[in-house]
Amino acid sequence: MTEEQTRVRTYPPPEEFAARANVRDAGIYEEAARDPEAFWAGRARRLHWFREWDEVLRWDPPEVQWFVGGKINASYNCLDYQVEQGRGEKTAIIWEGDEPGDTRTLTYSELKAEVEKFANVLKSLGVRRGDPVSIYLPMIPELPIAMLACARIGAPHSVVFGAFSANSLRDRINDCEARVLVTADSGPRGGKRTPLKANSDEALEDAPSVENVVVVRRTGDDVSMVEGRDHWWHELMAGADPECPAEEMDSEDILYILYSSGSTGKPKGIVHTTGGYLTHVNTTTDWVFDLKEDDIYWCTADIGWVTGHSYIVYGPLSNGATVLMFEGTPAYPASDRWWDIIERHRVNILYTAPTAIRAFMKQGTADIEKHDLSSLRLLGSVGEPINPRAWEWYHEHVGGGRCPVVDTWWQTETGGIMITPLPGITTTKPGSATRPFPGIFAGIYDDAGNEIEGEGSGNLVIKRPWPGMLRTLYKDPQRYRETYWEKYGDVYFAGDGARRDEDGYFWITGRVDDVINVSGHRISTAEVESALVGHPSVAEAAVIGRHDEETGQAIVAYVILEGGHEGNDEMAQELRQQVRKVIGAHARPQEIIFTPDLPKTRSGKIMRRILRRLSEGQEDLGDTTTLADPSVVETLRAHAGGRS
Repeated sequence: MTEEQTRVRTYPPPEEFAARANVRDAGIYEEAARDPEAFWAGRARRLHWFREWDEVLRWDPPEVQWFVGGKINASYNCLDYQVEQGRGEKTAIIWEGDEPGDTRTLTYSELKAEVEKFANVLKSLGVRRGDPVSIYLPMIPELPIAMLACARIGAPHSVVFGAFSANSLRDRINDCEARVLVTADSGPRGGKRTPLKANSDEALEDAPSVENVVVVRRTGDDVSMVEGRDHWWHELMAGADPECPAEEMDSEDILYILYSSGSTGKPKGIVHTTGGYLTHVNTTTDWVFDLKEDDIYWCTADIGWVTGHSYIVYGPLSNGATVLMFEGTPAYPASDRWWDIIERHRVNILYTAPTAIRAFMKQGTADIEKHDLSSLRLLGSVGEPINPRAWEWYHEHVGGGRCPVVDTWWQTETGGIMITPLPGITTTKPGSATRPFPGIFAGIYDDAGNEIEGEGSGNLVIKRPWPGMLRTLYKDPQRYRETYWEKYGDVYFAGDGARRDEDGYFWITGRVDDVINVSGHRISTAEVESALVGHPSVAEAAVIGRHDEETGQAIVAYVILEGGHEGNDEMAQELRQQVRKVIGAHARPQEIIFTPDLPKTRSGKIMRRILRRLSEGQEDLGDTTTLADPSVVETLRAHAGGRS
């Protein structure tokens, strides 16, 4: 335990919240541990099945099947089943566009009608059950409509994040051999536009599997349309049949393929199937976010990432939730955009990333104080470990000190949330994801494969299969086995490190490959970053390991200071002392570089690979097309002189 963690406050669930919580009995953990298959079968029965399963779990490591023989459809569960339960006139999606005032709402009945028509559009273009469809769209309602239409007819969808380049799009299309691409003329975000159709045209110069392209008219920008191949969404929808029955899918049929960056540079096509995945995300949405019938729920992720798949589309809609979708950025057209949205729409649940929280910390509280955020009753964190100081700030300033914070750990591969508080029963510790969700069996192993019991640090593993787990890597089963199962056999290796404290709470320490080895000391970059951000002058920090002849690796820290603080030798010494105090002398950065910004993707992920190459003086920084602001690279080069 670091000093920062041992002195952190604990937060029991507020009494009023706990009294109304969806989960109020901590005995659920013991119940799930006693018979996990019965536990998950009970949760699966909340869904609509055309035919119930014959067998809950078939496990032949690393091959797994859940709800074997069951027949289900994800689109039916998100739409038809909700209408059947009386939610036809309930709002399913509130869409807020990039420009203020640009809004749309869709009820469950309206969403179902749009999905059925687009499912028929796909059929008319030759898409059949099992045919992958690529989707390259901005954050507009047509994106979940296209996903749910694919699910309705049994066509696996492959959503490609709208900020990816033509090359990245082409690689993903070719890997899944999509027959249809769904895109838009352009994607507005933060007052700028991404030329999605132009990127698509470039990608399709070498993507022979695509026979048809459907183009949403989002901005009205002029685009080239290839006769016979390209079709306008609105024109196809105008002539589409209005009814499309949902296919009865096998529980283990593929629902979607989502490409995740791999350590080799070749994207990994992570495969999620239908019945188990839907059970997992439906359950975790209900329990972790404590969803109520009248809640307005906002997950700020992009649907291009797994968080958007699981916690904007399939999890919330299968629970009959009202979901807010936002196309824009936190700072456009003004720095209070998020708080304005929460106030206007009376948002109750906010699920966002530590990167965004830290950015707001840097700005201060003036924007928040201009708005009424009293509708909020639950806050969530996702995407990376959140340091205690950011957690406390989020709780105090965004949640007004009254909202439980659910800090969630999971991955693209896991499909849904794995380690998390349950907000009605868990006493939280800022910076800790707390305990595994009921029915999830997490552990910590050392490199030799020995399980670490009680307090200790090591590699985070999942010891039993769970419903939302990935089934394979698309067309690459050998890589699937090597990446996730080779290290420990029948135990899933997450690739993350973790520490378990005296209360059994898990503290995620970041990727194992983000561990720096300095003179034999294994030091987590996330731990050093947390220590640096614990200093009141630091807004954000990114830490990498640089090759060092003497110690093997040296710790290099890129630091963004709060406004009004100067990056000089004196400040660098203060920060080294801060790290020494929190972690120990062995973890002090050898070099501190003060910078106004960091290289991040549009989803907020810091590209540490770029920082590593910059610190080693390399000219070739690799692919920088996914950066939100490519000019940051030159800024960093210019600030390399600010080394201390």
